[in-house]
Amino acid sequence: MTSSGSRAPELRVHLLLRDLQRQFAAWLATPTRARGYPPYEGQHALVVEVAPGLAIHRIADLALRAVPAVEPGILFVERQFGVLEVHADDLADVEAAGRAILAGLGASESDRLRPRVLYSDVIDDVSDAHAVIVNRTREASMLLPGQSLLVHEVTPALFAAVAANEAERAAPRATLVDVSMIGAAGRLYLGGTPDGVRTAAGAIDEVLSAVQGREH
Repeated sequence: MTSSGSRAPELRVHLLLRDLQRQFAAWLATPTRARGYPPYEGQHALVVEVAPGLAIHRIADLALRAVPAVEPGILFVERQFGVLEVHADDLADVEAAGRAILAGLGASESDRLRPRVLYSDVIDDVSDAHAVIVNRTREASMLLPGQSLLVHEVTPALFAAVAANEAERAAPRATLVDVSMIGAAGRLYLGGTPDGVRTAAGAIDEVLSAVQGREH
């Protein structure tokens, strides 16, 4: 898989996202994220991060050659890591693509890094000025004054994807204001009622704890 003297790819993140929720699927499908094929609500997705960054092209080849039915939505090479997202209607296809990637790497799902929460907080009754500054780059999915705001930061960054999807599943009436899942850390902004955002925060804690609890 590697040329002489090159470094073998390191698996950092390998995450299955079942049943993409409406807002998160729409967020993934925007042109600034899905440079390839946009996913839709109800589809299933796999997100993978490896190092070094260019190794993600080998990962994409493993997945798409093994399961042509999956569609790549994100293929991104950043400073240190490479990120791939593929999705399909059939969960079995996404799972098969994941197995092909792991087999090609000679790795198992348990070899991925565990998530580490860097910060999580709920700010109630957001002020007008605070909402304005949060929304400064938003064209939709805005935080409204008076809402509660959940902010969550996690590393590796791709764990923000499962956090966002599970938060919306638990609190579908909350607003997915923003997600950042590529880079040094992943960040999630969610607005809504005090009860709604706290329900979402609980769902995030549960899903990340489940991942953390799996021994290498």
